[in-house]
Amino acid sequence: MTELHQKTATEAVDLLRRGEVTPSELVSASINRIEAVDSVTNALPTHCFERATEQAQRWTSAKHSDNPRSLCGLPIAVKDYNDVGGVLTTYGSPIFADNVPQKSDATVARLERNGAIPIAKSNVPEWAGGNTFNPVLGTTRNPWNTALSAGGSSGGSAAALASGLVWLATGNDLGGSLRTPASFNGIVGLRPGPGRVPRGTRLSAFDTLWVEGPMGRCVSDVALMLDAGAGHEIDDPFSFDDSETFFVKELKRDDLPKRIAFSPDLGVVPMEPEVARICERAANRFRDFGAEITNDTPDFTGALYGFQTLRAVLVATMMGAVLEEHRNQIAPEIIGNIERGLQITPEEVFAAERIRWQLYHRMTAFFEHHDVLVCPAASIPPFPVEQRYVEEINGQPCETYIDWFAITFALTMTSCPVISLPCGFTSEGLPIGMQLVGRPRGEAALLRAAHHLEGLLGVAEQLPIDPRPPG
Repeated sequence: MTELHQKTATEAVDLLRRGEVTPSELVSASINRIEAVDSVTNALPTHCFERATEQAQRWTSAKHSDNPRSLCGLPIAVKDYNDVGGVLTTYGSPIFADNVPQKSDATVARLERNGAIPIAKSNVPEWAGGNTFNPVLGTTRNPWNTALSAGGSSGGSAAALASGLVWLATGNDLGGSLRTPASFNGIVGLRPGPGRVPRGTRLSAFDTLWVEGPMGRCVSDVALMLDAGAGHEIDDPFSFDDSETFFVKELKRDDLPKRIAFSPDLGVVPMEPEVARICERAANRFRDFGAEITNDTPDFTGALYGFQTLRAVLVATMMGAVLEEHRNQIAPEIIGNIERGLQITPEEVFAAERIRWQLYHRMTAFFEHHDVLVCPAASIPPFPVEQRYVEEINGQPCETYIDWFAITFALTMTSCPVISLPCGFTSEGLPIGMQLVGRPRGEAALLRAAHHLEGLLGVAEQLPIDPRPPG
C-alpha cells in the first residue's frame, strides 16, 4: 500500500472496481504523500482531509459498480478557481481569503457524482496568470527543479500530479492555464472544446474562451477523467450530453492520424530554438505510424490581438464590479487587464470577433486535409520562480505579461480541442510539452493520437517524481 501513489489513475480505479483497495486506503495514501513532500512544492496548500475521509468511509460501491464513468472513490485535487462545498476557495485573492462556498460548482459536482473525492485544493495565481503565486497561499514550485516555476494558472494541479500527491486534478484554461503547466511539469492536460465539460455559475455563462479540463500523468488517465466530467449541467448553457461516447474505449481503436502538420511557432510567436527542436523531433515520431508530416500551418494572423481583446472584455465583465470595491486588494497586472477591458471600443470587439470567426473556418478547411496540428506547448522551458512573468523570448521582448504563452492562447481562438503532451527534456533535464490540436468536437480522435504517440515518447512512465532541489 505504500506504493499506491505511484500507480496511474487508471490502475487505481481498476483496483477500486475489483475491490482490491478501498477509497479510504487511497485517501490515506494521498494524505501521507501530501504530508511527506508538499512542504517543498506547495502544490496543494488547502486540505479537505476530514471531508475526504468521511466521504471515503461512507462510500457505497454498489451504486457505482454499474457506472462505467465512475472514478469509484478516487481522491482528486480541485483547482482553487473551482468551488468545493464546505471547503476554503480563495481564487488566489485576499478578497476571498475566508470564502467557503456552500456547494460545489457544476464541474466539481459532476465529478463527485461520478465517484471523485476531492482531497485538497490546488494553488493558483491571483485570478489569472502563468506563474502560480498569490498573497494568500504563497508560491508553488516545480518538482523537477524547485527553483523554477510550475507555470499557471493550473500550476498547483500540475505540480501535484508530477510529484504523486494525487492521481487526477481539475484544470481550466483561458489562454493556456492548463496547457502551460502541463508542459512545465511533464504531465498531460486536455483543453476540450467549449461545452464538453460543464462550468459553474461564477463564469460568464455565454463565454466560450474559458473551458474546464482534466489533468493527469498520462493520456489514459485524462480520458478516464473526461468520461467522469463531461456532460450537460443546467448551470452551463453550452454544455451538452454525449452519453454514447466513452473516451477510454476510444483509446483502443486503431484509427490513427494519416497526415500531421508541424509548426514551431504557428507563424506568430517567438520560440526558444531548443524547445522547437525537441517538439519537432517528437512530432516526427508520427511517421512510426505511417503518417505524413507537413508544414502546412493555418494562417494565425491577428489571433494574438483578437485574443488579447476578447480576454480583456471577459476579465472586465467578470471583475469590473470587484475592481470598484477592492482595487487595493488586486494585483497590478489584473487591474491592468480589467481597465483594458473597460476601455475596449465596439470597433475593437468587432475586429476581434471577425478574426476568431475567420480563423475557425481556416481551421476547418485545414482539417479537410490533415488530422492533427502540432506545435510546442510553451515558447520556453520553466523559468525562475521569483520572476512574476517572462519578459523576453529568444532575444525578443514581450510586450505584455501574458505574451510569453501566446503559443497557447492563439489556439484558444480556434475553439478546437488541444492536448498538452510531454515530449522530451532540455539539456538541463527540464520537461517540454507539445500541443496536439484536433478537429472541433474531435476529443476522442485527439486523445487516441496522443495516447499512441505517448507510448513512443516514454515520458509518462517516469512519473511520479520526488521534488528535486536546484542543481
